[in-house]
Amino acid sequence: MLSAMVLLTAGCAEDASPGGAPRGERGPTLVVTETAQPRMIRSEIEAIGTARTNESVTITAKVTDTVNQVRFDDGGYVEAGDVLIELTNREETALLAEAQANVEDTRTQLERLENLLAQRTVPVSQVDEARARFNAAEARYQSVLARLADRLIRAPFSGVLGFRQVSAGTLVTPGTAITTLDDVSVIKLDFSLPETYLSLLHPGLSLAAHSVAYPERTFDATVRTVDSRVDPVTRTATVRAHIDNDGLLLRPGMLLTVRLVAEERQALMVPEDALVQRGDQAYVYTVEEGVADMREVSHGDRYQGWVEITHGLTPGETVITEGVIKVRPGSRVRTADAVSRVFPGKPSLVGRPSLVGAVSIPRLGVPPEDRGLETAPTGALG
Repeated sequence: MLSAMVLLTAGCAEDASPGGAPRGERGPTLVVTETAQPRMIRSEIEAIGTARTNESVTITAKVTDTVNQVRFDDGGYVEAGDVLIELTNREETALLAEAQANVEDTRTQLERLENLLAQRTVPVSQVDEARARFNAAEARYQSVLARLADRLIRAPFSGVLGFRQVSAGTLVTPGTAITTLDDVSVIKLDFSLPETYLSLLHPGLSLAAHSVAYPERTFDATVRTVDSRVDPVTRTATVRAHIDNDGLLLRPGMLLTVRLVAEERQALMVPEDALVQRGDQAYVYTVEEGVADMREVSHGDRYQGWVEITHGLTPGETVITEGVIKVRPGSRVRTADAVSRVFPGKPSLVGRPSLVGAVSIPRLGVPPEDRGLETAPTGALG
């Protein structure tokens, strides 16, 4: 009798699990899901450009003379017409005074003879000679005035000066370099693009430019000119864009990265983790009423952790993104709570999230409120 009771007890233990469910049955598989939705995606072309000045000149002397005074500082900003260098001008000042006196004298003589001519007391030829002397004196005065002006070396346009190459007392001659002057209020950005993209380029096209010197800043550029010729060796065309250099942050010679939108369109996107590849075929697991179903799909481009589904899936369907390896067609599944995500981004795992970094998504369009750096929390399936 005791043996029979032991056998009966053992049989009951085999037929039931500790939770009361039969041992042959498994509970729903824990998964993370995402809804397939149309997203705005953007294909961009990236090129490297070199910053150039809007205007640039080397300031030189026009005459031979000694520097009397330097009126600028290295790297200073000047307005058009500001005096940079003053050369000695004692001789020109004396000549100017002499020329001015000669002008006054010949003018007085001319006026006196013109009055006499009105009274018919002098011949016309005598008045003509006086007028010629006056004109010559006036020309001489203007010549000396120009020589005196050459002793003041001025900025031809507004801009930033380079290092000065002369000091007070330096003897300069025509062509002697004094400093450089760059107009950097507008930066010209030259870059090359393959001829394939020429149809996308036109004056007025907006571009985004970035510099490693200012990694958090985007500079707005506008295409001004596309070269009329294509390089027969590289099959590229040079493009020139302008950037308003507010704050004078950009400098000539800097390397900038340019991004040009080649295509912008709507596409049905799912997280890349949802895609199951078996040979040449791709599948996703969809979920409907708690049951998983394997669906064959065709996919297109991949974008920073997301993949475009071109066939086999409709907007609004739910796909499994995590826990795929535990699921089979017909499996019962239970959706776990996951940290919310913003497209584009990397889905989080279930469990306590830990911040591992942030990813910049430069090639995908996102809603205005979600633009910027999206964090990618991760954890472990519970």
